[in-house]
Amino acid sequence: MAPAAASPEPAAPAAPADAAPLRLATRGSALALAQSRAVGAQLAARTGRPLELVEVTTQGDVDPGSLAAIGGAGVFVAAVREALAAGRADVAVHSLKDLPTQPDLRLRLAAVPTREDPRDALVAAGTAGLAALPRGARVGTGSPRRRAQLAAARPDLDVRDLRGNVDTRIARVDGDAARGIAADLDAVVLAVAGLRRLDRAGRISAVLEPELMLPAPGQGALAIEVRSELATEDPTRGPALLDALAALDDPATRACVTAERSLLAALEAGCAAPVGALAEVQAGGALRLRGVLATEHGLLRAEATGPVDQPEALGRQLARELLAGNPGTAEPARARADATGTTGASRPASTTGTTRTTPWTGPGSDGLPGPGPSTHGGSPT
Repeated sequence: MAPAAASPEPAAPAAPADAAPLRLATRGSALALAQSRAVGAQLAARTGRPLELVEVTTQGDVDPGSLAAIGGAGVFVAAVREALAAGRADVAVHSLKDLPTQPDLRLRLAAVPTREDPRDALVAAGTAGLAALPRGARVGTGSPRRRAQLAAARPDLDVRDLRGNVDTRIARVDGDAARGIAADLDAVVLAVAGLRRLDRAGRISAVLEPELMLPAPGQGALAIEVRSELATEDPTRGPALLDALAALDDPATRACVTAERSLLAALEAGCAAPVGALAEVQAGGALRLRGVLATEHGLLRAEATGPVDQPEALGRQLARELLAGNPGTAEPARARADATGTTGASRPASTTGTTRTTPWTGPGSDGLPGPGPSTHGGSPT
């Protein structure tokens, strides 16, 4: 599941001295900024426009409550989307798994770049996998999906709610005296993609294979949005920006995440609901979709295969099978811990938030353009 190698960035076209900045809306967390700078650098190279980051503080960044309590769907993207729709930015970059399944007609999903590794990872006090954790080990996660699958694999674990950015979560395992964070957890579960994008892959104790833990729909993928009327409202620069975005779009990734999100939408679940899904394009060109749904009776698992050009229909088909509980395709599952690798709708999110605009100042010490990472909180990774 390793990501495809990135293609070399094209040489930047000559930009006129008065070229308008390309304003990119993003959350201010370290992970969001790393993702946005990487995308922004490619767009700046393709359009010749200077990059300007517009940082937006979302409801999920400032509300310390659990995702289920604050309304998981859209809490990390609503304010960013509002900034884009209101014209304070030209483009927005999100973690795709944070997007609500309900479309915003003011906006257009212009690109879904090649996906990073979609799997989850265990970050533990040692290098052992999930099976090696001691009985009653304290494991942190803010995701009901992860909690349900952990409970199925290891019902003896003490799973605790967890919020905060990636480094704060890792510090709950390792401890960080300088920040006053005690090592009060034995392990945390995070997304492989987020750890890689923040150069924290070396902290992975074990990758959790999909047979044990299916990821969130869209996990590991990015969503790049623009206003729906961009080409007509900005006939000078709009078409060039759309062309640059089209060059970043990966059809296979888009098909996979479309199937996963179709499943999620058909189950009428929000982004923090206990649903896992993973689609993969197989060697013969078919699309394989696996899903898991947590119920009061346990986990229901199912999978289906269909044409790659009909991902939405495939998602709806699998949702029907999960909801029906067909014993031939969906069954209560008790996943085995030795499957680890080697190493109801939510209420709408608040669209209010604060924004901060940062000009692109060139490559930083981390090899990415723009200022260093912020310490704002992040969405569950």
